[in-house]
Amino acid sequence: MADRTRDADFAAYMQARQPALLRTAFLLTGDRHIAEDVVATALAKLYLSWDKVRERDSVDGYVRRIIANETTSLWRRPWRRREVVADVLPERSREETYDDGRADAVWRAVTSLPTRQRAVVVLRYYEELSEAEIADVLGISTGTVKSQASRALATLRATHPDLASGLEER
Repeated sequence: MADRTRDADFAAYMQARQPALLRTAFLLTGDRHIAEDVVATALAKLYLSWDKVRERDSVDGYVRRIIANETTSLWRRPWRRREVVADVLPERSREETYDDGRADAVWRAVTSLPTRQRAVVVLRYYEELSEAEIADVLGISTGTVKSQASRALATLRATHPDLASGLEER
C-alpha cells in the first residue's frame, strides 16, 4: 500500500512539473530531444530518491540541480565535441522551439554564450531563480553567479548591440 501511495505521489508530481522541467532542460541544452533525455534521466534519479526527499517544497530545486548536472555531463562527453559538417543546414520547425514570446534573436544570442554563463542566464532570466537558488542548482557560489551573469550580459551587449536595450541587470 505504501508503494502505491509513493508511486501515486511521484506520478502526480511528474505530471504537474514535467512541462516546466522540460522547458528548463530545453533552455539549458538548446535541443528538444536532448532536453527530453535529460528530463527523463532526472526524473528517474528523482524516483530513486523520492523517499529521501523530506521537504516536498524543495523537490523542484533538487530536480533542477539534477538537470543542470546532467546537462553539464553532456557537455563534457567527447562525442558532443564532434563537429558535423553539412552543405545545407536543416530547417528548424517551429515545434522545436518553446516560444514564450521572446524574440529568436535574443535566444540565438543566449545560445552563443559559454556554457556556465548560458546556464546562469537561463536560470536567472528564463526560470527567474534568485542568485542563491542558482548557486545551489549549479553548485557554485553566489559570487560566481553574479560574475557569470555580469560577464554574460556584457558579452551580449558587446556582441549584440541591437538587443542591448532589453538586457538590464536585475
